[in-house]
Amino acid sequence: MLTDAYWAKIEPLCTGKANDRGSTTNNRIFIEAVLWIVRTGSPWRVLPKEFGKWNSVFQRYRRWGKAERFTRIFAEISGRQIGNMP
Repeated sequence: MLTDAYWAKIEPLCTGKANDRGSTTNNRIFIEAVLWIVRTGSPWRVLPKEFGKWNSVFQRYRRWGKAERFTRIFAEISGRQIGNMP
């Protein structure tokens, strides 16, 4: 789902470590899990096991949301500065 080009842009913004509480195997798999949820519209409980434990992934998603990491990631992908986002 996530191309190598997009991953190269956002990898520096994904500061979590593989051994952080609530992490999946690595940051790219975590982002892929979030994209899977967004793409399918499925509930977190049906997240495929290859992405990790659904509740751990969800808790990490909530922490990243509160920390506005996704805002920075979306800004990087879109080429916008955070201050210029609507």
